[in-house]
Amino acid sequence: MTDKKKHEHEEEINEIKVEAVETPESTEQLSADAEREALEKQLEEAQSKASEYKDGWMRSQAEFQNYRKRIERDNEMLYFSMKGDIIKKVLPVLDDLERALQNRPANSGAWVGGIELIQKKLVSMLEAEGVKRIEAVGAAFDPNFHEAISHEQIVGVQSGHVIAVVQNGYMLGERVIRPALVRVAQ
Repeated sequence: MTDKKKHEHEEEINEIKVEAVETPESTEQLSADAEREALEKQLEEAQSKASEYKDGWMRSQAEFQNYRKRIERDNEMLYFSMKGDIIKKVLPVLDDLERALQNRPANSGAWVGGIELIQKKLVSMLEAEGVKRIEAVGAAFDPNFHEAISHEQIVGVQSGHVIAVVQNGYMLGERVIRPALVRVAQ
């Protein structure tokens, strides 16, 4: 072989070596890029699932809080309802004591003092539980608080106002337990 051909042949061999050296690196680089893209895709999917799970968890927490508040509110309403029912059963006794004191005989003895004491204790016990008497005499008739049993013509009293209370009404907090039975001016 001539020197020229030998030299050309060596150059070809060197070029093939360079290409051979470059090829594994570029293959490795392509493989690394593909692996990186796959990992990025997996990361995005994992982040998406984590976000979805977090949203679901937060929704569950909010639903549980709402459930707990609803149960507390229902229990409170049940408590006030039961309390109101028990107080309704006691109110006729208070009415009877008040009627007895209004109709006491002229020569009443010491027993009247005992009845007054019982009536005062019962009233103070009801007040301690949050029960208030509905004041009605002279007030404008309100069907939310009063129940009219008669309408009468009365001179000097404005129409639609309560002139007398037949039976006292009571409220427990803001709720009417028993409306007042009243006579109304016409």
